[in-house]
This record gives sequence, C-alpha cells and structure tokens, in this order.
Amino acid sequence: MAKVMVIGGYGLIGAAIVHAARAQGHAVTALGRSKTTARRVLPDVTWHIADLRDLTDPADWAPILGGVDVVVNAAGALQDGPADHLDVVHHTAPAALFAACAAQDVRVVQISAVGVAPGADTAFLRTKAMGDAALVASGAPHVILRPGLVLSQTAYGGTALLRMLAAVPVVQPLALPEAQIQTIDMDDLTRAVNAAIAGDLSDGASLDLVAETPVALHQLVADLRQWLGFAPARRVIALPRMATSAVGRIADALGHLGWRSPLRSTAMQVLTEGVLGDPAPAAAAGLRPVDHATTLRRMPPAGVEARLHARMALLMPVVVAVLIGFWSLSGLAGLFSLQDAAGHLTSAGWSDAAAGAAVVFWSLVDVTLASGLAWRRSARVALWGMVVVPAIYVGAATVVTPWLWADPLGPLVKAIPAAVLALVALPMIEAR
Repeated sequence: MAKVMVIGGYGLIGAAIVHAARAQGHAVTALGRSKTTARRVLPDVTWHIADLRDLTDPADWAPILGGVDVVVNAAGALQDGPADHLDVVHHTAPAALFAACAAQDVRVVQISAVGVAPGADTAFLRTKAMGDAALVASGAPHVILRPGLVLSQTAYGGTALLRMLAAVPVVQPLALPEAQIQTIDMDDLTRAVNAAIAGDLSDGASLDLVAETPVALHQLVADLRQWLGFAPARRVIALPRMATSAVGRIADALGHLGWRSPLRSTAMQVLTEGVLGDPAPAAAAGLRPVDHATTLRRMPPAGVEARLHARMALLMPVVVAVLIGFWSLSGLAGLFSLQDAAGHLTSAGWSDAAAGAAVVFWSLVDVTLASGLAWRRSARVALWGMVVVPAIYVGAATVVTPWLWADPLGPLVKAIPAAVLALVALPMIEAR
C-alpha cells in the first residue's frame, strides 16, 4: 500500500479522499492550515499544519514529503480574500510542491476543475490552469482530474449554495435557471483518485470527471429540494442579471472582510458559462460518473439535520446583518442621545460626569462588537461579546435602575432575545 499525503485534507473533497484512500489500506497523512479545523474534521489523521503562503519554494516541501509515495493536491479557493490568494493556492505553492515531487519521484494526483484555461474569464479557472501547466512542466509523474460540480452527503461551497437555495420556501428564486451543469458523485471522484494512486490511470492523463448528460440548474435545485424533503416550489422566479450582479458585488465586498460567500462573482461567472466538460477521455479510461439523479438515489434520504443546515445557511446572512445593525444602532443611539441616556443614571444618584462616561463607554462597546462581527476573523469573539455584554447590562441595570424593567420601550427585555440570537449565530458561522 502507498503512503499518501492529501493537501487540503479537511476540505469537502480532501476529507472524502482521505477516507477513501484509508479504506483502500493506504497510509494517509494530510496538510491543512487550521489545526482546530483539522482536528475537528479528521481527528485520527496525522496532520502537517502549514499555510501554503509559507510553502512557495521546493525546499519548503522537501522535508514534508519524506517517505511519501503519492501526493493528492486538493487545495483550492474560489476567490481572493484576506486568507486566500488564488495565485499562491493554485499556482505558486503547487508549482513548488510539484518541483519537490519531481526531485523525489513522488506521484502527483492533481484535483483541478472543468473549464480551466489560461484565457478563462475568472481568476479561479486561470490560476487552476497555471497550476496544471506547472505540474506538466515539472516532470513529476502525475494525473490531472477535473471534476464538475461535486455532489455528496455533506455540503460546502457550491453544493451548500444549492441546498441553501432549495430551502427557500414556497417559490424558487434562481439566477441563470437554464445554466447547464455536469455533476459528479463524490464516490465516483474518490474512486478515480484511488485509481490514480494505484497507478491504474496512464501517467500524464488529464481527465474531465463529469456525468455524460448535463442538467439545468433549475432542475438540479428542484431535485435537491425533493431529496432534502422540502415541498416543491410553486414557481421558479428567474432573477434578472442586474440583481445577480449586485449580489455578486456585495458578496465580493464581504469577501474582503473574510466572509467566503458562495454567491461571489466568480461563482456567478462560472454558472454563466456552464459547468461543462468532456466525459469521453475518462470513459475510455474506465471512469463513467453517474448523473445527478443517480447520485441522489444513491445517497441515504436527507434527515432533519440536512434540512436544518440548509435553512440555517439561508438565514445566517440575515441573522448576522440583524445583529450588526442592532448593535450599531444601539451604540450610536447612546452617543447621539447622551444626555437622555445618562439621565437614567443621574436619577439613580450618579454624577453627571460618571453617568456620561458610562454611557459613552458602553456605547463604544456596542459599536465595537458590531464592527467585530462584520470582520469574519473576529466574528466568533464578537458573538460571545454579544452574549456577555447584555448579561452585564441586565445585571447592572437590575441593581442600579430596576425601574427600567417597567419601561414601556423594554430596554432590558430586548437585551435578552438579542443575546439569544447571538448564541444561535455561533454555530451558524462555523465554516466546516
């Protein structure tokens, strides 16, 4: 059996490859950026924790590859952001990896994507093409696999987006409902990877892994609705291109704050062009991915947890936006109504200076928490702050100004559901 290393081992595809390779008896290690995520997703795997931004020279990879027979590169990112640099993830770091593999005669299985081309319209596909070209030029023994839209029991990225759309009640809003998509079952993808690991695919092969027949986006989402157990949509609403462009621009802006929305402009552009490949070369090699309908029949029926995940994915942006708005307005209201807010404390015997300072301080705390939630990296800490701070507010106010419980505007009562909503948001923002 081979010693296999999976780059991007806790991603949707990477984790499935790890499981499938281990099931074949291979000794598998993995590389990922986040120790916390790695241990949560695959706690019993040996991990190399490293950032690809620190692995851009073949010498950086040499010690990591010691004793490895096969490397599977499943690292990827949709679009540039604070933590993701497409050129590094798809080209620079992989090129260094491939050079190191060539020097040590390590076979490479490259997970690319259908539609890659040097002149592609998106940086995602262009940088993927650059990575593929670097692998070919390196001289390392290799196979390049280019999957279409991957369907699996679990969901992330594009598949999570489709499930989120399927969770919309009553109607089905869709951008580009007639977009053509060729899918691949995750099991078919991992079988192809295992075949490449075993050397059953020709060295230098470059194969599109897609079902023979494409499916329109509206049909795919309708079938996912049925699999998830949601009622059929009464009507499909085709969103105008202007609306989808606006959504893409908003998602791109949020991407600069660290939020990896699957609605970013890259995803929209890829859908516009269609997720299409040529299944013939793979079929000649004995790989015939099934269509999406067969994939859904193969998978166990979706349980309540899958429906809940789809609904929470749909509600998460709304919940985060509401919390940011609530805490921003709360803080700004205190600053702009300083005298009125301080009056509650002066009526309890505080001095004007102390009351004013307290209002300003806690108003700034509110605004800081709202800003922290807007930035993805600090969102978890901010949400916990949104739980703790109301507890402080309510506890202190109960002692100092207990009559506020009877205030018709309910300033203390409102703090409780705000804190509960922050608790609800905490599991929503988990990436994997």
